[in-house]
Amino acid sequence: MTDARLLADLHAAAESVWQDVVPLCPGFAVEVLPRIDSTNSELMRRARDGALHPLLLVAAEQSAGRGRQGRQWISQPGASLTFSLGLPLQPADWSGLSLAVGVALAEALHPQVQLKWPNDLCWQGRKLGGVLVETASLGAQRYAVIGVGINLQTPDLLPGAAPNTGLQPLPAAGLLDLVPDAPRGAGHWLRRVAAPLLRQVLDFEAQGFAPMMARYAALDALAGRAVRLSDGREGVADGVRADGALWLATASGRTPVWQAEVSVRPC
Repeated sequence: MTDARLLADLHAAAESVWQDVVPLCPGFAVEVLPRIDSTNSELMRRARDGALHPLLLVAAEQSAGRGRQGRQWISQPGASLTFSLGLPLQPADWSGLSLAVGVALAEALHPQVQLKWPNDLCWQGRKLGGVLVETASLGAQRYAVIGVGINLQTPDLLPGAAPNTGLQPLPAAGLLDLVPDAPRGAGHWLRRVAAPLLRQVLDFEAQGFAPMMARYAALDALAGRAVRLSDGREGVADGVRADGALWLATASGRTPVWQAEVSVRPC
């Protein structure tokens, strides 16, 4: 798909998304950029400058996309869908937000998409995409930035191991491997995920992650599997808690693992 067709596809999808979402979130806007370093970084910059309105920022290409723990997100024009959702958010408890986001995305994409704790979208043990949640505060107001990167095509290059973890990345996959007859443009997938994602985030603000635990469990790619953590621990993944922590079962019992601490891989 040429750059002009790619941008036209994304602009058409953005208009459709805006019409679907603005009744749920007054003041909501959608912006499409041909290229940027990182949609998350851009929304964080704007938030620090006082721009705290609800915004979906979509990029045809990111030159410095980011994942958890310093990982690079490789984005080539037309080969992935990359966007960030920014909005003021005041949940009673922020725990589990990235898991709630993953549930919305997986359910909207395809029944075979699963979740690898805490923030990966997977298919048959291969990584389709990921989520990066960041926040900025301006006075009493807190602004959430939810970054999403989803492979449409399997990338030719993979990022190396995350710094200081020693764990290699999962093999990659693209949505067009899973659904080869789907439209090839990113706009199709943006239409599918944007409104469900916003609804889920608003539900999370009102209710927290606990009501979504059963839905997460149905998508859990690690449940009952032996896993290795980047801090050297090993055990069996035994579901998640209401605060989004992973239960790690070992010979000495069950231990909660919080996502800020480690990365996890199936053994």
